[in-house]
Amino acid sequence: MSRFWKIALIVIAVLIVGGVAFRLLHKPEATAGYAHHRGGQGNGEGAKSDQSGNGTGQDNGPVPVTVEATTKQNVPVYLTALGTVTALNNVTINPQIGGQLWTINFKEGQSVKKGDVIAQIDPRTYQAAYDQAVAKQKQDEASLATAISTLDRNQQLVSKGYVAALNIDTYRNNVAQLKATVIADEASARSAKVQLDFTKIISPIDGVAGIRNVDPGNVVTTTTSIVTLTQIQPIYVIFSLPEQNLESVRDAFQNGANKLEVIALDRTDAHPLDTTGFLQVVDNQIDTATGTFKLRAQFDNPNTKLWQGQFVNVQLRVKTVSGGLVIPSQAVQRGPDGDYVYKLQSDQTVAMQPVTVAGEVGDSHVMVSKGLDDGDQVVTEGQFRLKPGSKVKALKPGEVPAAPAPSDADKQKWKKQGGGRRGNGGGGG
Repeated sequence: MSRFWKIALIVIAVLIVGGVAFRLLHKPEATAGYAHHRGGQGNGEGAKSDQSGNGTGQDNGPVPVTVEATTKQNVPVYLTALGTVTALNNVTINPQIGGQLWTINFKEGQSVKKGDVIAQIDPRTYQAAYDQAVAKQKQDEASLATAISTLDRNQQLVSKGYVAALNIDTYRNNVAQLKATVIADEASARSAKVQLDFTKIISPIDGVAGIRNVDPGNVVTTTTSIVTLTQIQPIYVIFSLPEQNLESVRDAFQNGANKLEVIALDRTDAHPLDTTGFLQVVDNQIDTATGTFKLRAQFDNPNTKLWQGQFVNVQLRVKTVSGGLVIPSQAVQRGPDGDYVYKLQSDQTVAMQPVTVAGEVGDSHVMVSKGLDDGDQVVTEGQFRLKPGSKVKALKPGEVPAAPAPSDADKQKWKKQGGGRRGNGGGGG
């Protein structure tokens, strides 16, 4: 075959391949465009149907909501703060004499009572010193007894002329000297007894023993710390309040006969940690750096729920408002101009009513100081569907509003969407 025919065949083959490729590339696009065009028509029809449904199926009936009436009750007013639990007494036990530590009679973390022997130092040296002091005292007491007997006999002989009066003065002075010696001996014996008693280390308070710092067998001195005892029954809670509360706290503290109740709560404010405590001290100065003043409350802590160094939330009751207006806290909404509620009107419509919340009442209610009167009804559930002037169907607390039934337009829309999915699936098959 000549070179000319070879080139011609190559050109023809290239043209055939290019044509096939062109048709393959453009045929799906056309099909997709056709399908897209058909889908667009379907969407348009669906949109028209939706618009038609929205236009004809709009629900203008009353909105079901839950309402509750305001109530009056005595409301305690609390000031809140973060407090620190502090032990009533912290005592670091140091020996009052030196010596070898024989025994330790407590377990770490154990409760000890006042007067318990918690450690023992080697007493032998101090016992010997005490015995020596007692023996010296007895020796001088015997000498005193002899001197008194000699003075009595010689006084009887003076009148008979057997003893000179000058010697009587000597006997009398010897008795006085020996009496002073015996008194000094008694003091020395008591001092030795005190040193001997110091070999028993006694707990000065009721408390809980911490981690010990020495072991039996060590030689301790008066600077050696053996253990720290902490008294936690009763126990203190120290907290701070802003200085603007000082006047109200002081007035309540003085007028309340020093019986202002204090509640210590856990870190999540879920429940009280102990029985109610009472305010004990209001500090005599304001911290200029923080603008706060300190207070101290005392708790009996019978179940030891409060522990030294623990952080707690504190509520100090400063007064009780008589006849406070109370509503559920979920009725209060927050708007750009402050708090408000939806108030039920006599024509079964609602109006936005601004309110002033004076404080919390328990976990689910608040006290309102302005904006509502006794007996007013406020919406507690369903506010998200309301606007001022909305017609409502008032339900009692605990009644669940029924879900609105789907309109005919919604049913038609769901039907078309379901049919479209089935049609697409069949086309794919």
